[in-house]
Amino acid sequence: MDRPYTILSCAMSIDGRIDDTSPERLRLSNEADFAEIDELRAGCDAILVGAGTLRVDNPRLLVRSPLLREHRREQGRTENLLKAVLTRGGDVDPGARFFSTGDAGAVVYTGGPGVATATERLAGRPDTDPPAEVVDAGDPPTAEAILNDLAGRGVTRLLVEGGGHIHTLFLTSGLADELRLAVAPFLVGEQDAPRFVLPGAYPYSPQTPMRLVEARALGGIAVLRYALNPGER
Repeated sequence: MDRPYTILSCAMSIDGRIDDTSPERLRLSNEADFAEIDELRAGCDAILVGAGTLRVDNPRLLVRSPLLREHRREQGRTENLLKAVLTRGGDVDPGARFFSTGDAGAVVYTGGPGVATATERLAGRPDTDPPAEVVDAGDPPTAEAILNDLAGRGVTRLLVEGGGHIHTLFLTSGLADELRLAVAPFLVGEQDAPRFVLPGAYPYSPQTPMRLVEARALGGIAVLRYALNPGER
């Protein structure tokens, strides 16, 4: 495989919502699931989210466990993953924790006028912050361009943590290998609540379905893992 092995990860409600419409972030997972995701992160080389996730959650996207970070150091790796964000317009906040934390740097994937916008936004960052680079991934940006660039950086395993536009991009492209869903035991029921995925032309149909490789309970959460690559179905 010339591109990174790509894992999509998402926590959602039973009705497929990844948040509600309130100002506060909806908790869809539990501590046991958070710990598993932390271990999943630690086993990857890079992590990718969309610009909407940065604006709403202001995540750090770090490996939380000191033991997992130490294990990465022992392997000769950085403590944390290379961070990547996909933005169509390039309007990223240079003061976001995404850019100011970690030890592996960050990449902003955008395209068209977004390249100049993102470059301007990041120009005034403190010298003490980890490095950040803007990459033209096409207009509009494509999953293939992102994966090709990450492969050139030595990334062999990529974790994609959403949101809905990013999951839709990778699932419609057919360039993801694995999907991990954590399903919370409730429904959001709000028309405007953000979804796990958006309408699109997906290669996973009743004739060519994903292959369920794991289903288990993790406290009150249902963890479902699917193989997406045709050779693994």
